Amino acid sequence: MNLSKLVSPMIRQTLSADVYSQLRDLLISGRVMPGEKLSLRSIADALGVSVMPVREAVHRLVAEQALEMAANRYIRVPVLTVSQFREITSIRLNLEGQAAARAAQLVSAEALQEIQGIHDAFCQEFAQNPPDESRLIALNKALHFAIYGQADMPILLQIVESLWLRIGPILNYDLRSGTERVIQRVQASHHAALVQALKARDPVAACEALQGDIKSAAEFIVNTGALVVADAIKPVDAE
Repeated sequence: MNLSKLVSPMIRQTLSADVYSQLRDLLISGRVMPGEKLSLRSIADALGVSVMPVREAVHRLVAEQALEMAANRYIRVPVLTVSQFREITSIRLNLEGQAAARAAQLVSAEALQEIQGIHDAFCQEFAQNPPDESRLIALNKALHFAIYGQADMPILLQIVESLWLRIGPILNYDLRSGTERVIQRVQASHHAALVQALKARDPVAACEALQGDIKSAAEFIVNTGALVVADAIKPVDAE
């Protein structure tokens, strides 16, 4: 993988915090794949920094279980087990559903315009033949977090971000799949229902649309075998 296409070189030679921020965004946005291997040197070269701040940022992400460090100094994006994925999905259904419901009550007119714009761009990209998968992934993340930001629940938002930090890489499997879900624009239809619920200021409909989006993607990912099998396949649902 050519990291230089995914990150921006640092203007200042800093700063593990800057490196951490860019690597974190790569993971949350799902622009790296589960099991993908990186090295401290390749990351440092892509960012235009020395290895030291990269090492510090990576150790921080390893502590958050967002990356794994091997003895040979290679860094790996973790591969979730089915049971881990199900647990995170169950938590997401509750927390992100709550955020969507509250956003429907509080969303501003300006934010609605922004969210509609992101959704329109998402749909326009889906209409391309073929769509740019990286752009779909980025727009999907932007839409979700534009909505969650309107919930005015900063602690909840931090928890959601920490969940996406671990689950982001596997979420891109859905949008990179090229399967019927992509061809039929299943994701776009869920987003359309969510945007409509926000416009109607309907918290119940917003929660249901958001949870439908999560469940649909989760069922697809589990059934593709992209996870480490730890238990039998069964429907993903809230606990």
